[in-house]
Amino acid sequence: MTNSSRAFEAYSNSVLPTRTSRDLEYKVLARITRKLKVASENPDIKFPVLANALHENRRLWSAFAVDVANQKNMLPDDVRARILYLAEFTWWQTSLILQGKGSCSDLISVNMSILRGLRN
Repeated sequence: MTNSSRAFEAYSNSVLPTRTSRDLEYKVLARITRKLKVASENPDIKFPVLANALHENRRLWSAFAVDVANQKNMLPDDVRARILYLAEFTWWQTSLILQGKGSCSDLISVNMSILRGLRN
């Protein structure tokens, strides 16, 4: 193996794809949405698994709310307001589900809508 082929191999393996914050948001939201779907659609899943998925979803929406509440956030005001509304809805709906008075379908639907928006 020549020195140039060694150098090529060393540098070619270190190239990683660039990830944007949007890509990261998509990945995290997709993972949590999958957990919600599995936990809510499988009757054999124990309540703590569902509660954990709901907790992760609530934490993510709390992070979204904190981010859009920041005055330095570059999103338009109307989009920021809608995201805050969805965060409040998520908190409220999660409380109902934990009390046995609701289902995850609305939360999954909201998350799927956001995922479609992030993909475009």
